[in-house]
Amino acid sequence: MRTTVLTSLFFFAHAIQSFAFCGFYVAKADAKLFNKTSQVIIARDGTQVAITMSSDFEGDVKDFAMVVPVAEVLQRNQIRISKQSIFDILDAYSGPRLVEYYDPNPCQRVYYNKSTSMEMAAAPVEDMEMEMMMEEAKDDGVTILETYTIGEYDILILSAEESNGLERWLTKNGYKIPEKAASVLEPYIKSDMKFFVVKVNLENFQSQGLENLRPIQMTFRSEKFMLPIRLGMANANGDQDMIVYSFSQKGRIESTNYRTLEIPSNIEIPLAIQPKFGPFYKSLFDKAWADAGKNALMLEYAWDLSSRNYVKCDPCVGTPPQYADLREAGVFWVNNQRTAGSNYTGDVFMTRLHVRYNRKTFPQDLMFQITPNKENFQGRYIMRHPAKGDLSCSAGQNYLQNLHDRRVQEVKNLADLTNWSIAEYQGYIREYDKMMKNGNSPYLQPLPEKKNNGKGGFFFLFGPASQGALFWALIVLSILSILLTGILIRNRQRNFQLS
Repeated sequence: MRTTVLTSLFFFAHAIQSFAFCGFYVAKADAKLFNKTSQVIIARDGTQVAITMSSDFEGDVKDFAMVVPVAEVLQRNQIRISKQSIFDILDAYSGPRLVEYYDPNPCQRVYYNKSTSMEMAAAPVEDMEMEMMMEEAKDDGVTILETYTIGEYDILILSAEESNGLERWLTKNGYKIPEKAASVLEPYIKSDMKFFVVKVNLENFQSQGLENLRPIQMTFRSEKFMLPIRLGMANANGDQDMIVYSFSQKGRIESTNYRTLEIPSNIEIPLAIQPKFGPFYKSLFDKAWADAGKNALMLEYAWDLSSRNYVKCDPCVGTPPQYADLREAGVFWVNNQRTAGSNYTGDVFMTRLHVRYNRKTFPQDLMFQITPNKENFQGRYIMRHPAKGDLSCSAGQNYLQNLHDRRVQEVKNLADLTNWSIAEYQGYIREYDKMMKNGNSPYLQPLPEKKNNGKGGFFFLFGPASQGALFWALIVLSILSILLTGILIRNRQRNFQLS
């Protein structure tokens, strides 16, 4: 029987601030939006790290297998089966969110503030089979260091002298590994790492009535802090998405060999996005990832969950993790002791990273560090409902003008974030323009009919008072003209008589 090696490899060689918010959560964009998505939980303090792995494996469980480089030979008490529900809890709590505000009516002076409000079924592999397997392994330079059956998984801890021998041994024992796997395994062997090899124990899987494979959790110590994604890409087609939920005592966890960028957030978008928030966020992520050169990690959430911090989210998309959730996630340093804002004590900072990787743009394993940065962050997108009622007062007319301008910006934001066509949103922009009085219309209006006020032509330079003066001036000029004409006539008559 041959098994497919699902190489979502994980190895960790190392591994009160709030802001006011009065909006309401209305939708979320969870990890299910993205195909080929793996989820990992990392909890690290000092040199100890706990890793919980959940894959998106689809197919016959007999074909499942996983190879994970690890820094040391794990003992049985360092491995357990975790609950799939912990991933659902963390995803629901930290996913990007759509929130809404309600504008107050400036004419009514009323402010609307709606408030919504291990199992360790130890079953050693049959001794005879194991002896044969161990002998065969020696021929390939592979050593079987430990064997465990835990839950529905058969687990081997291997060491290898060279990658070709490990590749050969895995193939002979029914693991269908990717082509050129030896070249991917080689760096880990040179680093003296061990291999955590898992496949499904069909008898246990069926006897327990399981329908899906459950997450595996392990803990160990290591000075390095890294996530080996190279082996995971050996048999992957195209881009792979991975959500990393990480916990530390000090602050955010960021990559040291790739950029960690905050996803665009706190941006106002049109109301019409609510029913299609999922596709909206997917397009937003696609564009942000492309704009970043396709080789950056995107920060989707960061929050101080320390027991002394009363604000565990704002707004809350899902219930904040409680003591049992944190322990299920591998956060080993919290204590079960009720305080004013928690049912646990201890410093906890959660970081959610979204990684989309492929062989070309992520040629290296992910290296991490714990930073002192405790700034809260969330992927949040805002809708604002317009005010209701009579808006004919002066303040209401100004509000309508601002509403028009705001909707222009919302539509522009939508185009900038997603590259979506915005032609269909012209009606949305003008929806409330009809309530504006002409003086407040955002567009040029027809000028009023011109009244005949007697102005025009030569007189346009003069006002009413000037026109009266002009009249008398013309009278005087006429009299003077008559007198001058008379004088000229008399002078001509006199000259004629003298001649």
